[in-house]
Amino acid sequence: MSAIEALESSHASHSSMPVPSHSSMPVQGPMFNLPRTSLVIPTLNEAENIKLLLPRIPTWVHEIIIVDGRSTDGTPDIARSMRDDVKIVLQPKKGKGIALRTGFEAASGDMIVMLDADGSMDPYEIILFVAALVAGADFVKGSRFMQGGGTSDMTVIRRFGNLGLTLLVRMLYGSSFSDLCYGYMGFWRRHVPLLRADCDGFEIETLINLRALKNKLKIMEVASFESERIYGVSNLRALPDGWRVLKTIFRERVSTPTGVQVLEQGIS
Repeated sequence: MSAIEALESSHASHSSMPVPSHSSMPVQGPMFNLPRTSLVIPTLNEAENIKLLLPRIPTWVHEIIIVDGRSTDGTPDIARSMRDDVKIVLQPKKGKGIALRTGFEAASGDMIVMLDADGSMDPYEIILFVAALVAGADFVKGSRFMQGGGTSDMTVIRRFGNLGLTLLVRMLYGSSFSDLCYGYMGFWRRHVPLLRADCDGFEIETLINLRALKNKLKIMEVASFESERIYGVSNLRALPDGWRVLKTIFRERVSTPTGVQVLEQGIS
């Protein structure tokens, strides 16, 4: 029996929660024990979205880390009222990159999965990332543009921008990515020092992908569907953030691989 079959079998025999047939939610069972999964969710005034998101997170997730950017709408309190097992961490200053880095430092699980709080990413897809990691991947990234994926939340400008940046990374780094600027991804926590999320903004997702490439991690893409944000307005700005991503791609192309930096620091 494969790992996926064991996961689905365990879910069928132990879970009483009704879920869509295409997104089985596993639980820990006698035939297959899941590594501990830490879910990192950055938030900034996402109270209404959190109300809908948290009940959909599988119960087998080891820990849910809400990294809050000093919300004024009571997001942390709402999160605690929805699930008393959430871990609330306040980020020291603004920026998605800083939020994710703070969440990585707080994680205690064997693997980390990044998830947006706006409802655009399906929590039932978490199992796809976990299964790929268990199957041997070091790093797993969601793709909206491979078979089985899709999006209902991209403007024409963002779609063409993402395509151009993806093709540029293919050319400069020799990757086979089908999607670049998408933040649904997972990896083993032991690789956090190699990924070194040391930037502040939305370019963090691209930077993590590039450092996984440069450090020769075993990367796998899984199909993911991106829905529209449920409530509120995104902080993403297509042109300014696209420019930051472009600069990140060229800067990383000529920089020393993170693994070498970590080794040199250890020696010194």
